[in-house]
Amino acid sequence: MMIHRNRILLAGFLLLAILLTFLKVPVASSQGVTVVASLVEEPLPVNDPNAAVWQEATALDIPLSAQNVSPPRLLEASVRSLTARALHNNEQLAILVEWEDATQNDQNVRVQDFRDAVAVQFPLSQTQPFFCMGQAGGNVNIWHWKADWNAKMTTRQDVDTTYPDMYVDGYTFANTEAGAASTIEEYEDLNYVPARAAGNLFASALQSPVEDIIAGGFGTLTSQGAEGQNVQGYGTWADGKWQVIFTRTLDSEEDEDIQLLPGRVYSIAFAAWDGEHEERNGQKSTSQWVSLQLGDVVQVSTGSSGNSAVSPSSSASGSSQANTLEGMAFIFVPMGVVVAVVGLLAVAVFVISKLPDRK
Repeated sequence: MMIHRNRILLAGFLLLAILLTFLKVPVASSQGVTVVASLVEEPLPVNDPNAAVWQEATALDIPLSAQNVSPPRLLEASVRSLTARALHNNEQLAILVEWEDATQNDQNVRVQDFRDAVAVQFPLSQTQPFFCMGQAGGNVNIWHWKADWNAKMTTRQDVDTTYPDMYVDGYTFANTEAGAASTIEEYEDLNYVPARAAGNLFASALQSPVEDIIAGGFGTLTSQGAEGQNVQGYGTWADGKWQVIFTRTLDSEEDEDIQLLPGRVYSIAFAAWDGEHEERNGQKSTSQWVSLQLGDVVQVSTGSSGNSAVSPSSSASGSSQANTLEGMAFIFVPMGVVVAVVGLLAVAVFVISKLPDRK
């Protein structure tokens, strides 16, 4: 039987392609991209994504890919890209994020319901940690907008609103109409709601559709206390598109918040969830680090401290800094596996090619 070296070589390349596709090795982008926050003198349009002033900010299209490093993984990105714009007025920063979504998922009452969501992320160190949730020793500050929280800001969501004709056999603590469950604001005695008495964010009255979070790697997501929730948000869905605005003052009294200054360049990353595809937690589409530039760049000394997280490569060109070696471990490990397999495959092909043809 003839050994067909060409077929062996072709099989080797096919095996390599299968490995690269299966492992989905993330490759750092070589193109530097920058979201430039234009300086405006007027109040920011925090509740109007269609305001004319947004046209003064350059829209940046940012590609997203499925998070497949840590479970629960997403095999294929549902949201493949989003558009970001930013404005600031020397006091506040507003970020407008837009992406295509055929369905509006803003209900989260039933266990089979999953919400649409979007988040922006800032590193709290001078270097860039891993772009998915940061890493040990490299915390990140995350602003997480949730569509169901956005809906709850104006309308109540509960079992009776989802099933308006349901039959209720019972009574509530509050003097409400039949079928309506009591809200936490209607409990006068905090002994009935100890989580609220303890300051639990999820038991407190909702003040914003954005959750202000800290993370230092997968499995470390921690909400800031109710008193530290200082990011506002607004979202609207129409004609198959979400438009979400994040707003916060440039400076913050919270130690675990990103501190922002005009004229600086910061690292920023984005993530999006599609509730129609039951995405939640780690099942999301994420970007790599890009740059956020607040107006014209001002040269600063390297001795600055605090959570300013100024990119070491801050420049008017907006080139993004590469991930730190520690963060890149999440990239190098699967790449190392591929390189090792390819090396072994190359050795095998070389040895086989030296064998004499046999019949």
